[in-house]
Amino acid sequence: DTEDVKPKLSLVINYEGTQITVKVKHNMPFKKIFDAAEVKKFCTQGQTSGTFKFTYDGKRLRAENTPVDMEMEEGDIIDAHLEQV
Repeated sequence: DTEDVKPKLSLVINYEGTQITVKVKHNMPFKKIFDAAEVKKFCTQGQTSGTFKFTYDGKRLRAENTPVDMEMEEGDIIDAHLEQV
């Protein structure tokens, strides 16, 4: 099982042309990743945490999913979209 050997995975989060790279554990729930990304980068335009949805390969990512669930690999790109209210 090579899962434990690779300690971190670098994922890219893309929002309207702004990209940030986050280093995450393979089994870290996306909620933690999203919260960090939103606070760090995307809430500068006055949005609050939780106003974004995130997709990978056209599939919406759920907060409880992990990179392992989605079979993500080093350098994969997650797209952030502003939630339409």
